Amino acid sequence: MAKVKVGIIGGSGLDRALCDQAQGQRLTVETPFGPPSDVIVEAKWEGTPVAILNRHGPGHILCPGSVNYRANIYALKALGCTHVIASGAVGSLQEQIRPKDIVIPDQLIDKTYRRAGTFFDEFLTAHIEFAAPFCPVLRAHLFACAADISTTVHDGGTYVCMEGPAFSTRAEAEMHRRWGGDLIGMTAMPEAKLAREAEMAYALVCLVSDYDCWRPTPAKLDKHELLKEIISNLTEATANALELIKAAVARFGEIAQTPSPAHGALDLAIWSDRKMISPEAKEKYGVLVDKYL
Repeated sequence: MAKVKVGIIGGSGLDRALCDQAQGQRLTVETPFGPPSDVIVEAKWEGTPVAILNRHGPGHILCPGSVNYRANIYALKALGCTHVIASGAVGSLQEQIRPKDIVIPDQLIDKTYRRAGTFFDEFLTAHIEFAAPFCPVLRAHLFACAADISTTVHDGGTYVCMEGPAFSTRAEAEMHRRWGGDLIGMTAMPEAKLAREAEMAYALVCLVSDYDCWRPTPAKLDKHELLKEIISNLTEATANALELIKAAVARFGEIAQTPSPAHGALDLAIWSDRKMISPEAKEKYGVLVDKYL
């Protein structure tokens, strides 16, 4: 097996479940971009090294717009991660994507506007290719493992990433549907883009908790019953997603020798004249640019 290490980012629902599963070394990682959301747990699952990070911090105290995505991705890169499997709760924008389903999206629409969206904001210019925001090799591997899971797993879909933390208005939900959106969430960006800049293969496992507000809820359900139903859906989807991720890690040898397009993302992306890039660039960006500067 080629040298691989899988970063696993737990989002809403899966964060606590991953922490309960992980038995390993707990590491506090310092980065040039500040502290990550939480300590990172290094362990081995079925012989594959993993590094597990809780995106929203202990007790789910970090809302999507407050997560330090740059620190999280940098920390996983610094620990030697070559791949990242992330998870997150989403609402469905399409009738056929039902609560408790799992979706492995292949496209993104970014509506965030308050988050640091790149590592390379000084010292050099880097333009990565991002037409396919999720690694096709890792996505295909996750879907190949879906046969082991007793729920519907959708291969592909467009994730609309909104700023939040409030949910959509009904007009916004209808607009997202007309755009071709299949899922609505708050955490895929800039996480996916930063993983590409860090040359790590990245794929996302989405846990469908409910239909977004375009679809009216049954009149018989009051808001407390509705919340209870959503939490129940998320709990079931969490268990299924955990089984999928564990199966994918256990079978990681099947793709360990397969290079991901992400692994050379910076090959042609740095447009700056190398002679003009200051030494401070390498000092700041460290493991992100070691092989280029």
